Amino acid sequence: MYIVIRKYAKVRSVADAARRAKSGIGQMLRESHGFRSYYVLDGGDGVGVAVMMFEDRESASAANEKVLEFVQASLHDLNLGDPEIIAGEVLVNIESRV
Repeated sequence: MYIVIRKYAKVRSVADAARRAKSGIGQMLRESHGFRSYYVLDGGDGVGVAVMMFEDRESASAANEKVLEFVQASLHDLNLGDPEIIAGEVLVNIESRV
């Protein structure tokens, strides 16, 4: 598995960004090859974090480009700025037994 994390440090409204991302990015990701999951979290003080999980690096890279284009075109009014991006292969995966 491969994960891409995008951290935005000065989001005007993380809740609004999350709501709009859910409707706009959700369908795009569901149609992306290798897509596994997507999460958005509110880190407080204007910090928004998006986490995408894919089967492999190539799928993640292709989808990340589309997501960044969507963010720049559709969320520009939230003053997101350029994200800090961290990406890499999953080395450990522990899941609930439930």
